[in-house]
Amino acid sequence: MKIDPVCNKEVPETTPYTVEHGCKVYYFCSAECMKKYDYMGKSVIRLKHNLEEKKRVSFGKLRKEIIKPGICTLCGACAASCRSIIISSVPKLVGPCTSCGVCYNQCPRTITTEEELVGRIRFAYGARNTLDCLHGGQDGGVVTALITYALEEGLIDCAVVTTHTKEEPWKPVAIIAERCEDLLPSSGSIYSHSMTMEALMDAIQRGMRSIAFVGPSCNIDAVYKMQKSPYGFLRIFMRSNVLKLGLFCMDTFSYEGIKEFVEMHDMRLVDIDSMKIRKGKFEFSTGDDVSTFSLDEFDQYRSSSCKYCTDLTAENADISFGGIGTPEGYTTVLARSSIGYEIFNEAVATGYIEARPLEEKEMDRVLHLAKLKKVQMYGLSRRNKT
Repeated sequence: MKIDPVCNKEVPETTPYTVEHGCKVYYFCSAECMKKYDYMGKSVIRLKHNLEEKKRVSFGKLRKEIIKPGICTLCGACAASCRSIIISSVPKLVGPCTSCGVCYNQCPRTITTEEELVGRIRFAYGARNTLDCLHGGQDGGVVTALITYALEEGLIDCAVVTTHTKEEPWKPVAIIAERCEDLLPSSGSIYSHSMTMEALMDAIQRGMRSIAFVGPSCNIDAVYKMQKSPYGFLRIFMRSNVLKLGLFCMDTFSYEGIKEFVEMHDMRLVDIDSMKIRKGKFEFSTGDDVSTFSLDEFDQYRSSSCKYCTDLTAENADISFGGIGTPEGYTTVLARSSIGYEIFNEAVATGYIEARPLEEKEMDRVLHLAKLKKVQMYGLSRRNKT
């Protein structure tokens, strides 16, 4: 006798109500029980239709990313959603795989949704500044244009931004910008950690009450915790409002390391006009010349904290900005909070910024790189036995 998996009744093997699942035959006492069991299969078919327009994902991808490295939790979600998978010591494919992606998208250890990868957003844009005075900025110069708008409209008292001095070119220095002209030296990316929190505290001590704060996810997270934690300084200091403008960041490097590398390749920091990281390359521009190096060459200079960071897009910011996804000359903008969304669109309406909805293929590029950073968590050292 067999056991009906729905009602747990004993069923003779001669029953006409059977369903094959994962190379195993299930026996039912009635058409009603078989229908209940098969309803799950119909739900999977509907899910497959929803995934058809997405990139096809096979069981092999789940095996490579999750099962073989030992990340699998043996929860059985993959087998429960696909009749070609069974759980033995690990999930195993025992039937045909159609690369529908259902098993991959049920696994609790894969990172697949937009919110998991880049956080909550209200709207995504491709944008660039429209101001003649802004040139030489990174990508579309949108951060500088937005702060310029906020200063000129009196929405903020100042902005905490990072620049560098003539005495030590490309060494990051956080400043309090109270005028638009103070912003120009801060245009362009500096790929070293900046001590922005001290400048923020200085601005508050000087009586600034509405402050735009620019930084990558680690700096944004510091402000966010100070605002939200029950022990946070900014939470109990109610007379300060901070607009958090986050920068996409994959890696940072020590200033001394970048300087050493540049000098090893017969260049001088003082001659470099801009630095960019894109497509796995580190670019140094000097006049009309661009020197390009593989990012692998900078591994020894990479900040140790970056190995533990999984946030590409500064998810706790009010607005996030980056040069990933959009073409050269544009900035990818992710408006997150209500105030960030409103201020950005006001800057667009008044002509400081030109913006359009971010295209799906552009967002896909952002999501791809965000996933590469998220899965770093699986490469960390495993918990030691105690």
